Amino acid sequence: MSDVKTDALPNLAADCIAPIKTDVLAPGGQITHQPRILLMYGSLRERSFSRLAVEEAGRLLELMGAETRIFHAHGLPLPDDAEADHPKVAELRELVTWSEGMVWCSPERHGAMTAVMKAQIDWIPLALGAVRPTQGKTLALMQVSGGSQSFNTLNQMRVLGRWMRMITIPNQSSIPKAFLEFDEAGRMKPSGLYDRIVDVMEELVKFTWLTREHADYLVDRYSERKETAEELMARVNQAAL
Repeated sequence: MSDVKTDALPNLAADCIAPIKTDVLAPGGQITHQPRILLMYGSLRERSFSRLAVEEAGRLLELMGAETRIFHAHGLPLPDDAEADHPKVAELRELVTWSEGMVWCSPERHGAMTAVMKAQIDWIPLALGAVRPTQGKTLALMQVSGGSQSFNTLNQMRVLGRWMRMITIPNQSSIPKAFLEFDEAGRMKPSGLYDRIVDVMEELVKFTWLTREHADYLVDRYSERKETAEELMARVNQAAL
């Protein structure tokens, strides 16, 4: 556990928070640094419940020993409406490269993830040169809804996580009637829904510890070993041809 105080997380039952057993998950002294987790959310509203949800998730991740960054999509252009050197695009891609795991949280709008969420994911390329920036990294999924509980957005993002060749953890969080679940200060109220977020973040940290030192080997593929780096770049960057 990190130095984050549990009194900053009043909803937690402190005696039920178990330390992450890094000696079990990363045996052999492979601890070089804390897990690096990027959190993204899918709303630009001033009181964005997806943002509040990832802020709660970020606090929990830091308590569990992770280093976190949150990407704020204000000013991010639509995909293909700007060049890749646009400052917000460059910021997002730098954070994706830095990260070893991610949290995606989107509202559900018209039965689907929001355009804000999809635009962020669409700006993440499958390859930067010969490097795949998301391949082998862990991913946790969350959604917030204005009405009854739904899993449409989670299902969509799970498909995208697989397409981005990420290790999408089994657990997930869906928060129905999100406007009832956060207080005026923007903190989530105690409930089983909050407890599920704790479960998801704990699982994400464990999977990240378990896989990150072995990610290159886990995604090592026969078909790609047949290609040189130049051939790979030519195949995945066909738009440049």
